[in-house]
Amino acid sequence: MLSLVIPVYRNEDSIHELLEAIGHLNRELCGQLEAVLVVDGSPDRCYERLRFALPRQPYRAKLLLLTRNFGSFAAIRAGLEAGGGERFAVMAADLQEPPDLVIAMDHALRRDEADVVIGVRESRADPILARLPAAVFWALYRRFVIPEVPPGGVDVFGCNRSFRNQLLQLEERHSSLIAQIFWLGYRRKTIGYVRNERRHGKSGWTFRKKLNYLMDSIFSFTDLPIRLLIRVGGGTAFLSLVFALALVILRLAGGINVPGYAATMVAIVFFGSLNLFWLGIVGDYAWRTYENTKCRPLHVVLRTHEYNGN
Repeated sequence: MLSLVIPVYRNEDSIHELLEAIGHLNRELCGQLEAVLVVDGSPDRCYERLRFALPRQPYRAKLLLLTRNFGSFAAIRAGLEAGGGERFAVMAADLQEPPDLVIAMDHALRRDEADVVIGVRESRADPILARLPAAVFWALYRRFVIPEVPPGGVDVFGCNRSFRNQLLQLEERHSSLIAQIFWLGYRRKTIGYVRNERRHGKSGWTFRKKLNYLMDSIFSFTDLPIRLLIRVGGGTAFLSLVFALALVILRLAGGINVPGYAATMVAIVFFGSLNLFWLGIVGDYAWRTYENTKCRPLHVVLRTHEYNGN
């Protein structure tokens, strides 16, 4: 059986089409489908509409309501934990990824071609103002975090139970689910697809969330901040020496008449800029370490409903 995990957030207008797409997938899989829909603290009526419609659907389903918005990756983890299948797949509720991609991923898993199957965007039917920030984000992700990530990024994936179990053992706070998938290794397979245009609503994947996610990925999976600290510290030290030389020349030329001015300015520029940058980097690492020591759950489920299908 395939457990299909779908995080739901601000997707009220696309619920009807989503349920129809799940029904199509269930028929293609000969009834061997379990839909696990996770409402991630959505402020609209997604939960109410799903709770009303799911009992009337012909497929098995589970509906989870989280106590608040924990983020799509936490919702995916909640769905993976709740799923009872031998194979798992993740699909977006906005249907921008073609549902038939789930069938292709399931076939690859059935044939034991890979332990994890990743959907790779070959192109996307989005306006230029949406494509450009996404391209920049994934370019930075490939450059500074995981070079193996496809240029178009990763939104959907499928995996077997062994991979799912290992993935759920990684309980890092403020981390990156995508980077964790690549970090685990295993046998990987990619399947290309063309991303559809969004028909309903507006994406919640804002620039602020992308920036925060990129920072979480960098701090969790690379030593880039430490290397930047060394380089910036070295660059600041060199610039301070140049500045000190300029002050000495001005002092000897009679351009500075205040005693101790040159030494004071050099000390302020050098140690002030270096310490501020260093404290910021170390403080971020200390905060993340402190967050992990709290051992808080990555998500909290408020309600769970199970439907066996008609």
